[in-house]
Amino acid sequence: MAVGLASYLPDASGTPLMDAPGYPQEYRAFMEGHHAGAKALHSSPDALDWVLLSPSGDFDHEGSRTGAYRQAPGDPNARLSYADFAIALLDEIEAPRHHRTHVGVTARDRT
Repeated sequence: MAVGLASYLPDASGTPLMDAPGYPQEYRAFMEGHHAGAKALHSSPDALDWVLLSPSGDFDHEGSRTGAYRQAPGDPNARLSYADFAIALLDEIEAPRHHRTHVGVTARDRT
C-alpha cells in the first residue's frame, strides 16, 4: 500500500491530470518523481502485490469526516477530507479490493 498523487491519475478521457491543459505545472518535477515510483511498481514482478491510493483531485483541507468516499478517475475539482482518505486507506488495508493498480478516491455524494 502506498499513497500516490492525483497528478498522474488518468482523467475520464484517459489523460493523466498532469498532462491535461490548464493543470498547474509549478511542481512538475515533484509529480514526475512520484510518477517514476508508480512506473516502478507497474513494472515490478507479478508476485509483488501493491496498490497506490490517492485523492482523485485534492484534499478538502477544511473537510470533516463523513465516512463516505467512492472510487473515481482523476478530476482536478474533486475533493476529499483527510479523515475520509484515511478511512479509504484503512478499508483497503483491512479488506484489499484492488491489486497492482492506482486507485483514486473522492467524496461520495450524500443524498
